[in-house]
Amino acid sequence: MTPAGATPGAEFSSDSYLPASGNGGYRVLHYDLNLDYRVLTNRLAGKAVITARAGQALSRFSLDLGGFRVQEVRVDGQPARFTRQPGKLRIKPERAIAYGSTFKIEIKYAGVPAPISGRWGDIGWDELTDGALVASQPNGASSWFPCNDRPDDKATFLVTLTTATPYTVVVTGDLVSRRRGAATRTWVYERNEPTSPYLMSVQIGRYDVVDLAAGGVRQRAAVPPRLRGLLAHDFGRQGEIMTTLEGLFGPYPFREYVVVVADDNLDDPIEAQGMAVFGRNHLDGRRTHERLAAHELAHQWFGNSLTVADWRHIWLNEGFATYAEWLWSAASGGPSADAHAAEWRARLAARPATIVISNPGVERMFDPAVYKRGALTLHALRTKIGDRSFFALVRSWVAEHQHGTVTTDQFRAHARRFARVPVDDLLTAWLDRPALPTLPIFGL
Repeated sequence: MTPAGATPGAEFSSDSYLPASGNGGYRVLHYDLNLDYRVLTNRLAGKAVITARAGQALSRFSLDLGGFRVQEVRVDGQPARFTRQPGKLRIKPERAIAYGSTFKIEIKYAGVPAPISGRWGDIGWDELTDGALVASQPNGASSWFPCNDRPDDKATFLVTLTTATPYTVVVTGDLVSRRRGAATRTWVYERNEPTSPYLMSVQIGRYDVVDLAAGGVRQRAAVPPRLRGLLAHDFGRQGEIMTTLEGLFGPYPFREYVVVVADDNLDDPIEAQGMAVFGRNHLDGRRTHERLAAHELAHQWFGNSLTVADWRHIWLNEGFATYAEWLWSAASGGPSADAHAAEWRARLAARPATIVISNPGVERMFDPAVYKRGALTLHALRTKIGDRSFFALVRSWVAEHQHGTVTTDQFRAHARRFARVPVDDLLTAWLDRPALPTLPIFGL
């Protein structure tokens, strides 16, 4: 019997930039992924058990999934009909799902995982020369598991992955167990903090796992054995970076931080939940890329614990992470945040002012101006209200929204609470208008 008012599940999310990524009608509570990966043939077989709650009565619903062959789908233990469209798995359960009810989806699938191609290049599961990595921002999670790939649908995860014995597997989460088979090893990781699908990551390679820094937060690195010396030098101040950022932003929001250095060159490092992934080209023995170590660590607060509710708010991730580079520079004896702000304002002033960073548009959401002008916005606010109010504002922002989602309007309202002088005009000028403002003077 169909519940009264049952409607099809929406195949589009509410994200204004990537409406085709993600789905409506339900929220995911938990993903249980059991995966088998063959490195030599780049073949992935998986069983996903997804626990979700219906946000409306559902006669059918959809999930995001790349080009795998789906072998079986069950909903609450019963076989369900399904169809495939590019990037989507459409499911029609035997019985409609009542509004507010919790239901379980079981999906068996297999195939050759491939990154999702789009305007930002290839993202998601990618082969390395000898292994694999996952870098899914903003919508590449469906390259390796069926999901509701939208940033605001955060869930917990249990990931079990089996692969050949010589390889180390690092998954975003806490290592629960590791067991050896005849020629394989199975790794089990648990992610108990609510996590967006794009922030889940798998790293597979011939890695040594080493301690990265001492201190209250466990910090480790997975690194090719031949690069251990370079890692020890280039990440030699990682403990100090963690201590500095905790002092500025509040306690690190996860149990562990893992740095992975892939044995391939990567254009840019990428953050995942409790993890950052660098390429071998980011190690040179001269700490050339140390600012990126601060940037990616800062994302654990801004982007991972506090996740944008919609991609138009991306400056809340990248502006804070870029500003963390300037803050670490000042703390470590480099140029001050004032010096960085003056330099980058001058650079931006030499270019056409055409971007509104509170809503840069999907084509420009990763534009460098979003990063730098986002950091300048924070520095302008800090200059306006003073260090004491600014860092109290930041620590409270982090604490109040831990493991949740955030928007620009929420940040504006939060800033008003901590400012002793009006800040609406300042935030409007920096966030909502393309013209580049001048940096303020404290209190004026």
